Amino acid sequence: MRWRTVARARDAVHRPNMPMLTPRDIQVFVNPNHGTPGIVVLPAAGFRRAKAEITAWDGFAVTPLRHLPSWAADAGVATILMKDEATRFGLGSFKSLGGAYAVVNLVRDAQARSAGPITVTCATDGNHGRSVAWGARRFGCRCVIFVHEQVAQWRIDAIAAFGADIQRVPGTYDDAVRTCSEQASANGWSIASDTSWPGYTEVPRAIMQGYRIMADEAADQWEGPPPTHVFVQGGVGGAAAAVSAHLRARFTPVPKLIVVEPDRAACLLASARAGALTAIPGDLDTVMAGLACGEPSLLAWQELERAAVAFMSIPDESAVETVRLLMNQNIFAGESGVAGLSGCILAARNMHTRALLGLTKDSRILVFNTEHSAF
Repeated sequence: MRWRTVARARDAVHRPNMPMLTPRDIQVFVNPNHGTPGIVVLPAAGFRRAKAEITAWDGFAVTPLRHLPSWAADAGVATILMKDEATRFGLGSFKSLGGAYAVVNLVRDAQARSAGPITVTCATDGNHGRSVAWGARRFGCRCVIFVHEQVAQWRIDAIAAFGADIQRVPGTYDDAVRTCSEQASANGWSIASDTSWPGYTEVPRAIMQGYRIMADEAADQWEGPPPTHVFVQGGVGGAAAAVSAHLRARFTPVPKLIVVEPDRAACLLASARAGALTAIPGDLDTVMAGLACGEPSLLAWQELERAAVAFMSIPDESAVETVRLLMNQNIFAGESGVAGLSGCILAARNMHTRALLGLTKDSRILVFNTEHSAF
């Protein structure tokens, strides 16, 4: 049991006269496999290709790295900096770095084979589908997007605005992934999925290489000694794995990576506890809609099972509260986008998890806002 803790609200470290999240129960699992040698999931050459392509697109701009001094004071650490992806390509999400890059690769591959026009497809909780649809319009191909029954209509409308054909699927995100794969096979469509499974890895690998750009920019923008900790949201794990791979390439010593998930959809935490890729059942009904995933990505898990120092889960209420507190500072984020920051504050303000993760008054924290509140 020494690798697992359930942090209780009553153990919170209180700091009066400072805005703070309400103390709530969290779960933290320190990864016993951290540091185990493994395969290279994201080769450096693939990142160089992705960066050269994406940074040449019209509308590309580096997103800001924001200082959050009041949050750092609340957490009792030296610094919290947040890479803010809310303005990326005007799409409101870091996903635009990956989905559209997958589309252009698929289009060019078809052209090289003289295969004629293609249809690209994927399943989505919202942001990835929007990126794929945007890429399809930009690079001139048809697009079919599968959404599960819990995806909000406004997210669907945002995808459809780029001309995508929307297909609703009963069940969860994982059900939508399976239906998408079946329909793609039956119709000869090209899948641009951000999750991977045995036999389907190269497109998701390219997408993750695109995601590395936000970590690369953050490393360029970081001043002074490197971050000691990085808290990043989970989902299927693609973004967390991309950040993990890039931090090793850019910082020495390598920061401690902590992966944060909703407590209603913590498939990476479940996998870490089981010591193997694990799917979780249930409706995965969380306000952190972009993280409502029950099955980890194979590629992401191959990175995170050895690179993450810890996995943790947080309640929906903390994400909602974090969104509101950031809005008071004119920073606009969605619930999925603030999981890392929420997890950081809750962990740092609890005496047990603070010690477990090695958080001190000198800790320097990097987090990512991965979506705008409007998307």
